[in-house]
Amino acid sequence: MATQLNETYNDQIVRLFLLAAAVWGIIGMSVGVYAAAELAWPFWNFDLPFLTFSRIRPDHTFGVIFAFGGSALIGTCYYVVQRTGHTRLAFTALANFTFWGWQLACVLAMLSMPLGITQSKEYAEPEWPIDILVGVVWVSFAVVFFATLARRRIRHIYVANWYYGAFIIAVGLLHIVNNLALPVSLTKSYPIYSGVTDAMVQWWYGHNAVAFFLTAGFLGMMYYFVPRQAQQPLWSYRFSIVNFWALISVYMWAGSHHLMYTALPDWVQSVGMAFSLVLLMPSWGSAANGLMTFNGSWHRLRDDPAAKFMVVSLVFYAAATFEGSMMAIKSVNALSHYTDWTIAHVHSGSIGWVAMITIGSLYAMAPRALGQPAMHSRRAMELHFWLHTGGVLLYVIAMWTAGVTEGLMWRATRADGSLTYPFIDSLIAIKPLYAVRWFGGVMVLSGMVVMAWNLWHTAAAARAHLIRPIPVPIPEPVAEQVPAPLPAYA
Repeated sequence: MATQLNETYNDQIVRLFLLAAAVWGIIGMSVGVYAAAELAWPFWNFDLPFLTFSRIRPDHTFGVIFAFGGSALIGTCYYVVQRTGHTRLAFTALANFTFWGWQLACVLAMLSMPLGITQSKEYAEPEWPIDILVGVVWVSFAVVFFATLARRRIRHIYVANWYYGAFIIAVGLLHIVNNLALPVSLTKSYPIYSGVTDAMVQWWYGHNAVAFFLTAGFLGMMYYFVPRQAQQPLWSYRFSIVNFWALISVYMWAGSHHLMYTALPDWVQSVGMAFSLVLLMPSWGSAANGLMTFNGSWHRLRDDPAAKFMVVSLVFYAAATFEGSMMAIKSVNALSHYTDWTIAHVHSGSIGWVAMITIGSLYAMAPRALGQPAMHSRRAMELHFWLHTGGVLLYVIAMWTAGVTEGLMWRATRADGSLTYPFIDSLIAIKPLYAVRWFGGVMVLSGMVVMAWNLWHTAAAARAHLIRPIPVPIPEPVAEQVPAPLPAYA
Protein backbone atom coordinates (compact mmCIF):
# COMPACT_ATOMS: atom_id res chain seq x y z
CA MET A 1 0.00 0.00 0.00
CA ALA A 2 1.44 3.35 -1.01
CA THR A 3 0.92 6.57 0.91
CA GLN A 4 0.48 10.02 -0.63
CA LEU A 5 1.07 13.16 1.40
CA ASN A 6 -0.87 15.64 -0.75
CA GLU A 7 -4.22 14.89 0.90
CA THR A 8 -5.07 14.53 4.59
CA TYR A 9 -8.02 13.48 6.71
CA ASN A 10 -10.17 16.38 7.89
CA ASP A 11 -9.89 15.89 11.64
CA GLN A 12 -10.47 19.54 12.49
CA ILE A 13 -14.22 19.04 12.23
CA VAL A 14 -13.90 15.83 14.27
CA ARG A 15 -12.10 17.73 17.03
CA LEU A 16 -14.85 20.37 17.11
CA PHE A 17 -17.55 17.76 17.58
CA LEU A 18 -15.39 15.98 20.18
CA LEU A 19 -15.17 19.20 22.19
CA ALA A 20 -18.90 19.87 21.79
CA ALA A 21 -19.79 16.36 22.98
CA ALA A 22 -17.73 16.81 26.15
CA VAL A 23 -19.29 20.21 26.91
CA TRP A 24 -22.87 19.16 26.16
CA GLY A 25 -22.41 15.98 28.19
CA ILE A 26 -21.69 18.05 31.27
CA ILE A 27 -24.51 20.52 30.57
CA GLY A 28 -27.15 17.90 29.79
CA MET A 29 -26.30 15.72 32.77
CA SER A 30 -26.10 18.73 35.12
CA VAL A 31 -29.67 19.61 34.18
CA GLY A 32 -30.65 15.97 34.78
CA VAL A 33 -29.06 15.96 38.23
CA TYR A 34 -30.91 19.18 39.09
CA ALA A 35 -34.20 17.70 37.89
CA ALA A 36 -33.58 14.58 40.00
CA ALA A 37 -32.92 16.82 43.02
CA GLU A 38 -36.28 18.54 42.46
CA LEU A 39 -38.09 15.20 42.57
CA ALA A 40 -36.39 14.28 45.84
CA TRP A 41 -36.54 17.78 47.36
CA PRO A 42 -39.20 19.88 45.57
CA PHE A 43 -38.08 23.17 47.14
CA TRP A 44 -35.23 23.27 44.59
CA ASN A 45 -37.58 24.74 41.96
CA PHE A 46 -37.76 27.95 44.08
CA ASP A 47 -41.29 28.52 42.69
CA LEU A 48 -39.73 29.82 39.47
CA PRO A 49 -41.58 28.68 36.31
CA PHE A 50 -38.41 28.18 34.25
CA LEU A 51 -36.93 25.94 36.97
CA THR A 52 -39.90 23.63 37.42
CA PHE A 53 -39.39 19.95 36.62
CA SER A 54 -41.79 20.15 33.67
CA ARG A 55 -39.61 22.83 32.04
CA ILE A 56 -36.11 21.50 32.70
CA ARG A 57 -36.79 17.80 32.13
CA PRO A 58 -37.06 18.23 28.31
CA ASP A 59 -33.89 20.34 28.54
CA HIS A 60 -32.17 17.33 30.10
CA THR A 61 -33.39 14.85 27.50
CA PHE A 62 -32.59 17.14 24.57
CA GLY A 63 -29.20 18.08 26.02
CA VAL A 64 -28.12 14.48 26.54
CA ILE A 65 -29.71 12.83 23.48
CA PHE A 66 -29.31 15.43 20.75
CA ALA A 67 -26.64 17.85 21.96
CA PHE A 68 -24.25 15.32 23.57
CA GLY A 69 -25.24 12.19 21.65
CA GLY A 70 -25.77 14.01 18.35
CA SER A 71 -22.41 15.78 18.50
CA ALA A 72 -20.68 12.47 19.29
CA LEU A 73 -22.51 10.68 16.47
CA ILE A 74 -21.75 13.26 13.79
CA GLY A 75 -18.13 13.57 14.92
CA THR A 76 -17.46 9.84 14.98
CA CYS A 77 -19.34 9.42 11.70
CA TYR A 78 -17.00 11.92 10.03
CA TYR A 79 -14.01 10.16 11.60
CA VAL A 80 -15.08 6.64 10.59
CA VAL A 81 -16.23 7.33 7.02
CA GLN A 82 -12.86 8.88 6.15
CA ARG A 83 -10.83 6.02 7.54
CA THR A 84 -12.94 3.18 6.22
CA GLY A 85 -13.04 4.81 2.80
CA HIS A 86 -9.40 6.02 2.74
CA THR A 87 -10.54 9.43 1.55
CA ARG A 88 -10.91 12.98 2.80
CA LEU A 89 -14.27 14.26 3.98
CA ALA A 90 -16.29 15.82 1.17
CA PHE A 91 -17.43 19.46 1.16
CA THR A 92 -15.34 20.99 3.95
CA ALA A 93 -17.42 24.18 4.14
CA LEU A 94 -20.68 22.22 4.36
CA ALA A 95 -19.19 19.97 7.06
CA ASN A 96 -18.27 23.08 9.06
CA PHE A 97 -21.84 24.32 8.62
CA THR A 98 -23.17 21.09 10.12
CA PHE A 99 -21.12 21.76 13.24
CA TRP A 100 -22.12 25.39 13.76
CA GLY A 101 -25.70 24.78 12.64
CA TRP A 102 -26.11 21.84 15.02
CA GLN A 103 -24.66 23.79 17.95
CA LEU A 104 -26.93 26.75 17.20
CA ALA A 105 -30.00 24.49 17.08
CA CYS A 106 -29.02 22.92 20.41
CA VAL A 107 -28.46 26.29 22.08
CA LEU A 108 -31.79 27.66 20.80
CA ALA A 109 -33.65 24.54 21.95
CA MET A 110 -32.02 24.53 25.39
CA LEU A 111 -32.84 28.21 25.92
CA SER A 112 -36.40 28.16 24.57
CA MET A 113 -37.80 25.11 26.37
CA PRO A 114 -37.43 26.46 29.95
CA LEU A 115 -39.32 29.55 28.75
CA GLY A 116 -42.27 27.35 27.79
CA ILE A 117 -41.70 27.64 24.03
CA THR A 118 -42.34 24.03 23.15
CA GLN A 119 -44.49 21.67 21.08
CA SER A 120 -44.93 19.43 24.15
CA LYS A 121 -43.98 16.34 22.15
CA GLU A 122 -41.57 13.84 23.68
CA TYR A 123 -38.06 14.14 22.18
CA ALA A 124 -39.47 16.68 19.69
CA GLU A 125 -40.11 19.70 21.93
CA PRO A 126 -38.47 22.58 19.97
CA GLU A 127 -40.78 24.83 17.97
CA TRP A 128 -40.98 25.08 14.20
CA PRO A 129 -38.11 27.56 13.45
CA ILE A 130 -35.67 25.30 15.30
CA ASP A 131 -37.16 22.23 13.60
CA ILE A 132 -36.45 23.81 10.20
CA LEU A 133 -32.86 24.57 11.21
CA VAL A 134 -32.40 20.98 12.40
CA GLY A 135 -33.81 19.70 9.10
CA VAL A 136 -31.43 21.86 7.03
CA VAL A 137 -28.43 20.78 9.11
CA TRP A 138 -29.45 17.13 8.87
CA VAL A 139 -29.77 17.21 5.10
CA SER A 140 -26.35 18.88 4.93
CA PHE A 141 -24.93 16.13 7.15
CA ALA A 142 -26.41 13.52 4.80
CA VAL A 143 -24.86 15.22 1.77
CA VAL A 144 -21.41 15.29 3.39
CA PHE A 145 -21.60 11.66 4.53
CA PHE A 146 -22.92 10.11 1.33
CA ALA A 147 -20.65 12.24 -0.89
CA THR A 148 -17.66 11.04 1.14
CA LEU A 149 -18.90 7.47 0.85
CA ALA A 150 -19.24 7.87 -2.92
CA ARG A 151 -15.63 9.04 -3.31
CA ARG A 152 -14.16 6.24 -1.17
CA ARG A 153 -11.06 4.43 -2.43
CA ILE A 154 -12.12 1.16 -0.83
CA ARG A 155 -14.69 -0.69 -2.92
CA HIS A 156 -16.22 -2.35 0.12
CA ILE A 157 -18.56 -0.39 2.41
CA TYR A 158 -17.76 -1.37 5.96
CA VAL A 159 -20.76 -2.26 8.15
CA ALA A 160 -20.34 0.78 10.43
CA ASN A 161 -21.22 2.96 7.45
CA TRP A 162 -24.36 0.91 6.80
CA TYR A 163 -25.56 1.76 10.30
CA TYR A 164 -24.55 5.42 10.02
CA GLY A 165 -26.33 5.67 6.66
CA ALA A 166 -29.54 4.10 7.98
CA PHE A 167 -29.43 6.36 11.03
CA ILE A 168 -29.07 9.48 8.86
CA ILE A 169 -31.89 8.57 6.45
CA ALA A 170 -34.35 7.33 9.08
CA VAL A 171 -33.84 10.21 11.53
CA GLY A 172 -34.35 12.74 8.72
CA LEU A 173 -37.60 11.02 7.71
CA LEU A 174 -38.82 10.78 11.31
CA HIS A 175 -37.99 14.41 12.11
CA ILE A 176 -39.80 15.80 9.07
CA VAL A 177 -42.97 13.69 9.32
CA ASN A 178 -43.45 14.10 13.08
CA ASN A 179 -42.85 17.86 13.04
CA LEU A 180 -45.26 18.78 10.25
CA ALA A 181 -47.13 21.71 11.80
CA LEU A 182 -49.06 24.90 11.08
CA PRO A 183 -47.23 27.93 12.55
CA VAL A 184 -49.42 30.65 14.06
CA SER A 185 -46.53 32.81 15.34
CA LEU A 186 -42.76 32.71 15.62
CA THR A 187 -42.98 30.72 18.85
CA LYS A 188 -46.18 28.70 18.42
CA SER A 189 -47.46 26.07 16.01
CA TYR A 190 -50.03 23.28 15.97
CA PRO A 191 -49.37 19.79 14.58
CA ILE A 192 -51.31 18.76 11.49
CA TYR A 193 -52.31 15.55 13.30
CA SER A 194 -54.88 15.31 16.08
CA GLY A 195 -56.04 12.94 18.78
CA VAL A 196 -55.06 9.28 18.48
CA THR A 197 -53.38 9.91 15.12
CA ASP A 198 -51.09 12.48 16.72
CA ALA A 199 -50.23 10.04 19.50
CA MET A 200 -49.48 7.24 17.04
CA VAL A 201 -47.28 9.44 14.82
CA GLN A 202 -45.52 10.84 17.89
CA TRP A 203 -44.60 7.40 19.22
CA TRP A 204 -43.74 6.14 15.77
CA TYR A 205 -41.23 9.00 15.91
CA GLY A 206 -40.40 8.67 19.62
CA HIS A 207 -39.56 4.98 19.60
CA ASN A 208 -37.75 5.16 16.29
CA ALA A 209 -35.71 8.10 17.53
CA VAL A 210 -34.54 5.55 20.09
CA ALA A 211 -34.21 2.95 17.34
CA PHE A 212 -32.19 4.92 14.84
CA PHE A 213 -30.65 7.78 16.82
CA LEU A 214 -29.85 5.92 20.02
CA THR A 215 -29.36 2.44 18.56
CA ALA A 216 -28.43 2.31 14.87
CA GLY A 217 -26.11 5.32 15.06
CA PHE A 218 -24.32 4.04 18.14
CA LEU A 219 -24.10 0.53 16.69
CA GLY A 220 -22.21 2.14 13.79
CA MET A 221 -19.88 3.59 16.39
CA MET A 222 -19.56 0.20 18.08
CA TYR A 223 -18.84 -1.74 14.89
CA TYR A 224 -15.84 0.47 14.13
CA PHE A 225 -14.34 1.17 17.54
CA VAL A 226 -14.83 -2.22 19.23
CA PRO A 227 -12.66 -4.14 16.71
CA ARG A 228 -10.19 -1.27 16.80
CA GLN A 229 -9.92 -1.41 20.56
CA ALA A 230 -9.81 -5.23 20.62
CA GLN A 231 -7.10 -5.01 17.92
CA GLN A 232 -8.61 -7.86 15.97
CA PRO A 233 -11.29 -8.30 13.29
CA LEU A 234 -14.99 -8.29 14.02
CA TRP A 235 -16.13 -11.68 15.30
CA SER A 236 -18.57 -12.24 12.42
CA TYR A 237 -18.89 -9.81 9.56
CA ARG A 238 -21.78 -11.74 7.95
CA PHE A 239 -23.63 -11.75 11.27
CA SER A 240 -23.32 -7.96 11.45
CA ILE A 241 -25.01 -7.59 8.04
CA VAL A 242 -27.82 -9.99 9.01
CA ASN A 243 -28.36 -8.04 12.22
CA PHE A 244 -28.40 -4.77 10.30
CA TRP A 245 -31.20 -5.77 7.93
CA ALA A 246 -33.19 -7.47 10.70
CA LEU A 247 -32.90 -4.46 12.98
CA ILE A 248 -33.98 -1.80 10.51
CA SER A 249 -36.79 -4.00 9.17
CA VAL A 250 -38.33 -4.70 12.58
CA TYR A 251 -37.70 -1.55 14.63
CA MET A 252 -40.07 0.72 12.67
CA TRP A 253 -43.09 -1.38 13.77
CA ALA A 254 -42.52 -1.43 17.53
CA GLY A 255 -43.40 2.15 18.54
CA SER A 256 -47.02 1.47 19.53
CA HIS A 257 -45.84 -0.46 22.61
CA HIS A 258 -45.55 3.01 24.23
CA LEU A 259 -49.34 3.33 24.04
CA MET A 260 -50.55 0.13 25.70
CA TYR A 261 -53.99 0.40 27.34
CA THR A 262 -54.79 3.71 25.63
CA ALA A 263 -57.30 4.73 22.95
CA LEU A 264 -55.03 3.30 20.28
CA PRO A 265 -56.71 0.34 18.49
CA ASP A 266 -55.97 -2.91 20.27
CA TRP A 267 -54.62 -4.59 17.13
CA VAL A 268 -52.03 -1.79 16.73
CA GLN A 269 -50.92 -2.35 20.33
CA SER A 270 -50.61 -6.08 19.61
CA VAL A 271 -48.51 -5.42 16.50
CA GLY A 272 -46.17 -3.27 18.59
CA MET A 273 -45.87 -6.01 21.19
CA ALA A 274 -45.16 -8.73 18.61
CA PHE A 275 -42.47 -6.77 16.78
CA SER A 276 -40.90 -5.76 20.11
CA LEU A 277 -40.41 -9.43 20.94
CA VAL A 278 -38.96 -10.19 17.50
CA LEU A 279 -36.63 -7.22 17.94
CA LEU A 280 -34.80 -9.05 20.71
CA MET A 281 -33.00 -11.29 18.20
CA PRO A 282 -31.11 -8.67 16.13
CA SER A 283 -30.47 -6.61 19.26
CA TRP A 284 -28.84 -9.49 21.09
CA GLY A 285 -27.09 -10.47 17.86
CA SER A 286 -25.28 -7.13 17.71
CA ALA A 287 -24.43 -7.24 21.42
CA ALA A 288 -23.06 -10.77 21.07
CA ASN A 289 -21.05 -9.82 17.97
CA GLY A 290 -19.40 -6.97 19.83
CA LEU A 291 -18.64 -9.01 22.94
CA MET A 292 -17.33 -12.01 20.98
CA THR A 293 -14.94 -9.68 19.15
CA PHE A 294 -13.02 -9.48 22.42
CA ASN A 295 -12.47 -13.27 22.43
CA GLY A 296 -8.72 -13.68 22.73
CA SER A 297 -8.35 -10.03 23.80
CA TRP A 298 -9.99 -10.04 27.22
CA HIS A 299 -6.62 -9.25 28.75
CA ARG A 300 -6.90 -5.76 27.25
CA LEU A 301 -9.57 -4.92 29.80
CA ARG A 302 -6.91 -4.90 32.54
CA ASP A 303 -5.06 -1.95 31.07
CA ASP A 304 -7.48 -0.26 28.65
CA PRO A 305 -10.32 1.75 30.23
CA ALA A 306 -11.80 2.50 26.78
CA ALA A 307 -12.24 -1.25 26.23
CA LYS A 308 -13.89 -1.54 29.65
CA PHE A 309 -16.42 1.14 28.71
CA MET A 310 -17.19 -0.69 25.46
CA VAL A 311 -17.64 -4.13 27.01
CA VAL A 312 -19.89 -2.87 29.83
CA SER A 313 -21.88 -0.79 27.34
CA LEU A 314 -22.62 -3.94 25.32
CA VAL A 315 -23.76 -5.73 28.48
CA PHE A 316 -26.12 -2.83 29.20
CA TYR A 317 -27.31 -2.91 25.58
CA ALA A 318 -28.18 -6.61 25.84
CA ALA A 319 -29.90 -6.07 29.21
CA ALA A 320 -31.84 -2.98 28.15
CA THR A 321 -33.10 -4.52 24.89
CA PHE A 322 -34.21 -7.67 26.71
CA GLU A 323 -35.99 -5.54 29.30
CA GLY A 324 -37.66 -3.42 26.61
CA SER A 325 -39.00 -6.47 24.82
CA MET A 326 -40.34 -7.92 28.06
CA MET A 327 -41.97 -4.61 29.05
CA ALA A 328 -43.82 -4.59 25.71
CA ILE A 329 -45.74 -7.72 26.75
CA LYS A 330 -49.19 -6.51 27.76
CA SER A 331 -49.33 -8.31 31.10
CA VAL A 332 -45.92 -6.92 32.11
CA ASN A 333 -46.78 -3.48 30.77
CA ALA A 334 -49.87 -3.41 32.99
CA LEU A 335 -47.48 -3.34 35.96
CA SER A 336 -44.64 -1.24 34.55
CA HIS A 337 -46.43 1.50 32.59
CA TYR A 338 -46.35 5.01 34.08
CA THR A 339 -43.97 3.85 36.82
CA ASP A 340 -40.29 4.54 37.44
CA TRP A 341 -39.51 1.10 36.03
CA THR A 342 -39.77 2.79 32.62
CA ILE A 343 -37.30 5.45 33.83
CA ALA A 344 -34.89 2.70 34.89
CA HIS A 345 -35.19 1.04 31.48
CA VAL A 346 -34.60 4.28 29.58
CA HIS A 347 -31.52 5.18 31.61
CA SER A 348 -30.13 1.64 31.49
CA GLY A 349 -30.15 2.10 27.72
CA SER A 350 -29.12 5.76 27.59
CA ILE A 351 -26.40 6.13 30.24
CA GLY A 352 -25.56 2.42 30.29
CA TRP A 353 -25.40 1.59 26.58
CA VAL A 354 -25.37 4.92 24.71
CA ALA A 355 -23.20 7.04 27.01
CA MET A 356 -20.70 4.25 27.73
CA ILE A 357 -20.13 3.25 24.09
CA THR A 358 -19.78 6.96 23.31
CA ILE A 359 -17.26 7.55 26.07
CA GLY A 360 -15.27 4.46 25.12
CA SER A 361 -15.26 5.54 21.46
CA LEU A 362 -14.25 9.11 22.33
CA TYR A 363 -11.35 7.80 24.42
CA ALA A 364 -10.32 5.57 21.49
CA MET A 365 -10.68 8.33 18.90
CA ALA A 366 -9.45 11.40 20.78
CA PRO A 367 -5.70 10.65 20.87
CA ARG A 368 -5.66 9.92 17.12
CA ALA A 369 -7.74 13.00 16.25
CA LEU A 370 -5.66 15.15 18.61
CA GLY A 371 -2.29 13.90 17.38
CA GLN A 372 -1.32 12.19 20.63
CA PRO A 373 -0.11 8.64 21.39
CA ALA A 374 -2.63 8.23 24.22
CA MET A 375 -4.97 10.09 26.54
CA HIS A 376 -3.33 12.46 29.01
CA SER A 377 -4.18 10.34 32.08
CA ARG A 378 -5.07 6.65 32.15
CA ARG A 379 -5.81 6.90 35.88
CA ALA A 380 -8.42 9.57 35.16
CA MET A 381 -9.98 7.22 32.60
CA GLU A 382 -10.13 4.46 35.24
CA LEU A 383 -11.70 6.85 37.73
CA HIS A 384 -14.26 7.86 35.12
CA PHE A 385 -15.13 4.25 34.42
CA TRP A 386 -15.84 3.40 38.05
CA LEU A 387 -17.73 6.65 38.71
CA HIS A 388 -19.92 6.09 35.66
CA THR A 389 -20.53 2.38 36.23
CA GLY A 390 -21.32 2.88 39.92
CA GLY A 391 -23.62 5.81 39.13
CA VAL A 392 -25.56 3.90 36.47
CA LEU A 393 -26.06 0.90 38.74
CA LEU A 394 -27.25 3.05 41.64
CA TYR A 395 -29.63 4.88 39.33
CA VAL A 396 -31.26 1.91 37.62
CA ILE A 397 -31.48 -0.29 40.73
CA ALA A 398 -33.17 2.55 42.64
CA MET A 399 -35.63 3.15 39.82
CA TRP A 400 -36.32 -0.56 39.29
CA THR A 401 -37.19 -0.84 42.97
CA ALA A 402 -39.29 2.33 42.88
CA GLY A 403 -41.13 1.21 39.74
CA VAL A 404 -42.10 -2.21 41.03
CA THR A 405 -43.13 -0.65 44.35
CA GLU A 406 -45.35 1.88 42.58
CA GLY A 407 -46.88 -0.72 40.26
CA LEU A 408 -47.76 -3.10 43.09
CA MET A 409 -49.16 -0.34 45.34
CA TRP A 410 -51.28 1.15 42.56
CA ARG A 411 -52.75 -2.25 41.70
CA ALA A 412 -53.47 -3.35 45.27
CA THR A 413 -57.20 -3.48 46.05
CA ARG A 414 -59.38 -4.45 49.00
CA ALA A 415 -62.10 -7.09 48.90
CA ASP A 416 -64.69 -4.44 48.00
CA GLY A 417 -62.61 -3.30 45.00
CA SER A 418 -61.41 -0.01 46.49
CA LEU A 419 -57.72 0.92 46.35
CA THR A 420 -55.60 -0.26 49.27
CA TYR A 421 -53.22 2.71 49.15
CA PRO A 422 -53.85 6.39 48.36
CA PHE A 423 -51.47 7.76 45.73
CA ILE A 424 -49.52 9.82 48.26
CA ASP A 425 -48.48 6.62 50.06
CA SER A 426 -46.64 5.40 46.98
CA LEU A 427 -44.77 8.72 46.76
CA ILE A 428 -43.75 8.50 50.41
CA ALA A 429 -42.58 4.91 49.92
CA ILE A 430 -40.27 5.72 47.00
CA LYS A 431 -38.93 9.10 48.16
CA PRO A 432 -35.67 7.66 49.59
CA LEU A 433 -35.06 5.95 46.23
CA TYR A 434 -35.29 9.35 44.51
CA ALA A 435 -32.42 10.52 46.71
CA VAL A 436 -30.40 7.45 45.66
CA ARG A 437 -31.21 8.22 42.01
CA TRP A 438 -29.90 11.77 42.48
CA PHE A 439 -26.65 10.52 44.00
CA GLY A 440 -26.18 8.08 41.10
CA GLY A 441 -26.63 11.01 38.72
CA VAL A 442 -24.02 13.01 40.63
CA MET A 443 -21.54 10.16 40.17
CA VAL A 444 -22.21 10.00 36.41
CA LEU A 445 -21.85 13.79 36.11
CA SER A 446 -18.60 13.71 38.10
CA GLY A 447 -17.23 11.18 35.63
CA MET A 448 -18.11 13.49 32.73
CA VAL A 449 -16.19 16.32 34.39
CA VAL A 450 -13.19 14.00 34.77
CA MET A 451 -13.41 13.14 31.06
CA ALA A 452 -13.57 16.82 30.07
CA TRP A 453 -10.47 17.53 32.18
CA ASN A 454 -8.64 14.62 30.56
CA LEU A 455 -9.62 15.70 27.04
CA TRP A 456 -8.57 19.28 27.74
CA HIS A 457 -5.05 18.20 28.65
CA THR A 458 -4.88 15.69 25.80
CA ALA A 459 -5.78 18.54 23.42
CA ALA A 460 -2.85 20.72 24.48
CA ALA A 461 -1.15 20.30 21.10
CA ALA A 462 -4.39 21.05 19.29
CA ARG A 463 -4.83 24.29 21.22
CA ALA A 464 -1.26 25.23 20.27
CA HIS A 465 -1.89 24.32 16.62
CA LEU A 466 0.89 21.75 16.65
CA ILE A 467 -1.06 18.80 15.20
CA ARG A 468 0.43 17.30 12.05
CA PRO A 469 -2.09 16.24 9.35
CA ILE A 470 -2.69 12.51 8.95
CA PRO A 471 -2.07 11.39 5.35
CA VAL A 472 -4.79 9.52 3.52
CA PRO A 473 -3.57 6.02 2.56
CA ILE A 474 -4.02 5.39 -1.16
CA PRO A 475 -4.39 1.68 -2.05
CA GLU A 476 -2.39 0.34 -4.97
CA PRO A 477 -4.65 -0.42 -7.96
CA VAL A 478 -5.66 -4.07 -8.11
CA ALA A 479 -8.02 -6.04 -10.32
CA GLU A 480 -10.48 -6.62 -7.49
CA GLN A 481 -10.21 -5.80 -3.82
CA VAL A 482 -11.33 -8.40 -1.31
CA PRO A 483 -12.45 -6.46 1.80
CA ALA A 484 -10.89 -7.25 5.11
CA PRO A 485 -13.29 -7.49 8.08
CA LEU A 486 -11.94 -4.11 9.22
CA PRO A 487 -10.23 -1.88 6.64
CA ALA A 488 -8.10 0.05 9.14
CA TYR A 489 -7.43 0.24 12.86
CA ALA A 490 -6.59 3.94 12.62
